[in-house]
Amino acid sequence: MGKKIPCSIMRGGTSKGVFFWEKDLPADKRIKDKVILFIFGSPDSRQINGLGGADPLTSKCAIISPSSQKEADIDYTIGNVSITRPLVDYSSNCGNLSAAVAAFAVDEGLTKPSEPVSYVRMFNTNTRKIILAEVPTKKGKFFSEGSYSISGVPGKGSKILLDFKNTAGSVTGKLLPTGNVKDTIRLSDKTELEISIVDIATPMVFVRAKDLGLKGYELPAEINSNLSLLQKLEEIRGRTAEIIKVVDNWQRAASLIPATPKIAFVSPPQDYEDFYHHRVLSRDIDFTSRIMSMQKAHKAYAVTGSICTAVAAKIKGTLVNEALAQKKEGFIKFGHASGTIEIEIEVEEEKGTMMVKKAAVGRTARRIMDGFAFVPGTLFEE
Repeated sequence: MGKKIPCSIMRGGTSKGVFFWEKDLPADKRIKDKVILFIFGSPDSRQINGLGGADPLTSKCAIISPSSQKEADIDYTIGNVSITRPLVDYSSNCGNLSAAVAAFAVDEGLTKPSEPVSYVRMFNTNTRKIILAEVPTKKGKFFSEGSYSISGVPGKGSKILLDFKNTAGSVTGKLLPTGNVKDTIRLSDKTELEISIVDIATPMVFVRAKDLGLKGYELPAEINSNLSLLQKLEEIRGRTAEIIKVVDNWQRAASLIPATPKIAFVSPPQDYEDFYHHRVLSRDIDFTSRIMSMQKAHKAYAVTGSICTAVAAKIKGTLVNEALAQKKEGFIKFGHASGTIEIEIEVEEEKGTMMVKKAAVGRTARRIMDGFAFVPGTLFEE
């Protein structure tokens, strides 16, 4: 039988992950990663021998513990579990799963519950930033039922509000890592390309869809079947990783740090049909964007990426800001592969510095199951 590891499977937003208590995993990182990879069935494109869902959005884990920080209730670490390589990437947070982490914290008594909403302060160890969550609560537990819906998830649930206002400079220490709203990079084919690099919730590089020869409303299958496009996107992402100093050579970014930075391409608002064959209308959105996840097109949009994208839209001169149809106050709503996402946003300039006062998004979450994952005892041996 080997050993059994207690775990839960939870959906948060458009992602799904396996949740572990930190105390139940090996302290040695090398052994811990071997155990997690085995539980997920990685590396294997189908993850047939484990709990992974053979998709970057369902091959994630959250490792939970009571907080070591006075300002927080809970510590959590997100692991992006590679499907094709023996790698667990801890370089970035997952905003979607953060909603499930907040619900987990209430259910497990890691924060003092209150009705109808419990307030959870979560310290994300990947970025060393605190995210604030408002969790619907009933009888001391997370109450998942409600009328709130999000694009990319069937059905409805209760609204968990996540505020990432305190996460600027999540990896680089700066909202604008290069100090510029736009930079120019030179690619291997000798072409020069304008980009914008912004870091809040997660570092991201933005490029114009038209500069890639795209319309901007392409769906994941079309993007993922275009190998030359995937190679170009990864080179842009890799060169940005080198610029922000998370790798020393851009060509090693895919193997060493596939989740950071994230890359998205943006375009003005336009009508298109989404992943679920629903019509998105240009009049209902501020711009259009597509984001990559672990070298594949995201089927919806990463929450940390949506926060960064929305903040970038409010910074004058970025490529995202240029794609805006109109400059509105209070919120940003943009179109992605599975529909739309709306961010409550307040960004102000103070003494020449952009200050993020609010960067909040609503998500739903659900606990799917609790149980044990069985692993061979030999994995724990040196």
